[in-house]
Amino acid sequence: IDHPVYALLIGADVENFAKQLLRYGVDKVFVYDDPALKDFRVETYTAAFYDFIQQNKPSGILVGATNLGRQLAPRIAARCHAGLTADCTDLQIGDYTDKKCACQGGEPKVVKNVLQQIRPAFGGNIIATIVNPYNWPQMATVREGVMKPLDVVPGRTGELVKHDSKLAGVEIPVEVLEIVRRHSSINLKGSRIIVAGGAGVGSKENFKLLHDLADVLGGAVGGSRAAVDLGYCEHERQIGQTGVTVRPALFISCGISGAVQHLAGMQ
Repeated sequence: IDHPVYALLIGADVENFAKQLLRYGVDKVFVYDDPALKDFRVETYTAAFYDFIQQNKPSGILVGATNLGRQLAPRIAARCHAGLTADCTDLQIGDYTDKKCACQGGEPKVVKNVLQQIRPAFGGNIIATIVNPYNWPQMATVREGVMKPLDVVPGRTGELVKHDSKLAGVEIPVEVLEIVRRHSSINLKGSRIIVAGGAGVGSKENFKLLHDLADVLGGAVGGSRAAVDLGYCEHERQIGQTGVTVRPALFISCGISGAVQHLAGMQ
């Protein structure tokens, strides 16, 4: 399906990042560059995002399921009166047949080019395909690491479109005084080998064996929520529905029961 792909870039002094997005296959980058957008405040980012939707009428919107994206996406969906599917693990575009019309004595209605939003449901026991054929834009959030990024195309060019932020009159109840960043040395998302432990490991001391094994293999150490709750490992090492999503080549599991919430972090 020949759908153009747009990227929305919001912030202050961010225009230089547009070239990076174009090299990843984006056809157009829409930039909202304003000093008032330097720090994330949901009111200003919502105003810019909604203005982009009003002017360009996209058929589908994907938002990263990060801490910021999870604040922003529901507000955009509410303003657009659209549905929102969270934490999708797969996305497809296809036709949707509404059989409800046939049940009411009419012909089945076919809606073209519907975004099929696929994600685990009911505690991971089923894989649900969710569609929103009548209230567009179609919206979904996608967790980092779930889908493999496209290869960069060096020298690829596209169109850069600048927009006025139109923040006049937007009430901003929060003033950012200072941002303190703490950089983590744990990189589970980029690890090709992961040794993970759960409550069955038994103690924080026993968890050191997993670190020793990971060091030998050149991998990283992860954990289940139970291990984190028991204090065996740090929260940044938690893999699962409420932790990080990983895609290693080798995953060694030790003392983990395999709850669906944990498995959701690697499926």
